[in-house]
Order: sequence, then structure tokens, then C-alpha cells
Amino acid sequence: MTSQPGSPRRKAAALRYEAGDAGAPQVVARGEGFIADRIVEAARRHGVPVHQSPDLVQLLTRLPVESRIPPELYLAVAEVIVFLLRTAARERPPSQG
Repeated sequence: MTSQPGSPRRKAAALRYEAGDAGAPQVVARGEGFIADRIVEAARRHGVPVHQSPDLVQLLTRLPVESRIPPELYLAVAEVIVFLLRTAARERPPSQG
């Protein structure tokens, strides 16, 4: 797949967040074009849901890798975390009890 001239370049960012961690989520990968495609492919290959938010990814790709997200992005990233939790809950098989 190629980008059309004048079309926005594909971008992706990956975050790490562990429940119980007192710190904010951390940017662990970011990139454009081919690198963005590889980030998305790796996430899907490992069963990590992919959330599309062009405005948020635009901001996240400006942050250095290994940096924690700044407070002004907490709400937007919290919405992504809720999306991931809901997606995981829908995909989880019913418990045998």
C-alpha cells in the first residue's frame, strides 16, 4: 500500500501501562509510514487491540520513546485504556463456574 501524494502519512504509537503502576503510561514505540505499519502488525500479531485516534496519535508521535505521557493527555489516554479493557472483556470466553 502506498500513500497518495498530499495524503497524510500513516502514524502509530504504542503505549505501555501496567495496572498498579503509579506512573503514567509510557510511549514504547512510535513511527510513520513503514514503521507505523510494523507497530500495528506487531500489536495485532500479539493480540493487542488497536485503537485508531488520529488526533491522539499525532500528539503521541511527538513524544520521545520511553517518556511518560504528559498530564494534558491523561484523559485521552484513559479513554483508550477503557476501550482496551472493554475489548478484552468482550473477547474473553465466559467463565466456567
